[in-house]
Amino acid sequence: MKKAIFFDIDGTITTGTNSVIIPESTREAIARARENGCYTFINTGRTEFNVNKKVRSLGFDGLICGCGTYIEMNGEVILRNRLSEEFCRSTAEMIRKTGLTPVYEYTEGYFFDRYTPENSELQWFLRTFVEEGILVDGQVDDENFTFDKFIVWENDGCDMELFRCEAGKNFEIINRGGGLYENVPLGFSKATAIKIVLDRLGIPLENAYAIGDSMNDLPMFRAVPNSIAMGGAEEIYPYVSYITTSVENDGIYNALEHFGLI
Repeated sequence: MKKAIFFDIDGTITTGTNSVIIPESTREAIARARENGCYTFINTGRTEFNVNKKVRSLGFDGLICGCGTYIEMNGEVILRNRLSEEFCRSTAEMIRKTGLTPVYEYTEGYFFDRYTPENSELQWFLRTFVEEGILVDGQVDDENFTFDKFIVWENDGCDMELFRCEAGKNFEIINRGGGLYENVPLGFSKATAIKIVLDRLGIPLENAYAIGDSMNDLPMFRAVPNSIAMGGAEEIYPYVSYITTSVENDGIYNALEHFGLI
C-alpha cells in the first residue's frame, strides 16, 4: 500500500528560517523513501514562488503552499484559491487602521504597505529577501495587488482587538509567537490540502505522515495519525505521536527510519 509523507520546510527540511542548508542525511532519507514507493510532498506556509530551488531539487511529488491555498502535483496545479481584488484591498484598508505591520503573500511574490508602521522585524525581513534576490518593491497601491495569505506583526499601541474582530471573520489567525501572526483564509489549511491529496491518490489516512516544527503545522498534525515533531520544537511536542531529533542531527532520517519508511 502506498504511503504519503508531508514535510514542512523551515526547521524541518532546512536548518532554519531563510536557510537553504539541507543536511545530507535528509537528502538520503527522502530519496530512499521515494525509492520505497512513498509519495513525498512539501506542505509549507510559504507561497509557491518562495520554495527554494534547493528544496525542490530533492524531488517531491508535489507542493502544498500558502497553508493549503495552493496545491501542485507532478507539475499540475490542482488547487489555487484566488481572493478578489476588492476583498484584498478592503482587508489592507482595515489593517492600516489597526497599526499592525503586514506582509501580503501571493503565489508570485510579496506586497508591502508603505502606509503602515515599519518595525525592526520588517526591516530584517526585507534585508533577508534582498540578500536572496527576492523583489521587495511590490506595494498595496499597485494595480496588480492581491494576496493568498498574509502575516502581521504587533506594534506598540496597535489595535489587536479590531484586528481579531475584523480579520477573524474571514481568516484563521495563527499565533506564531513573538508578536507575529499568520493569517489564512477560512476553509484552507495544511490539513485540508492533505485530504485533497490523499483522496486524489487513493491513500488511506493511516498511511499518511506529517513532519514539522512549528504551530502552523498543528492542522496537519491533527489531520494524520502519524505526526512527527522535529527535535527542539518543544511547543508542539504535546500534539504529535513521535518526536525525532533536530534537523541538524539527522531528524528526518531518524523519523522515516522509525516508521519503517526507509
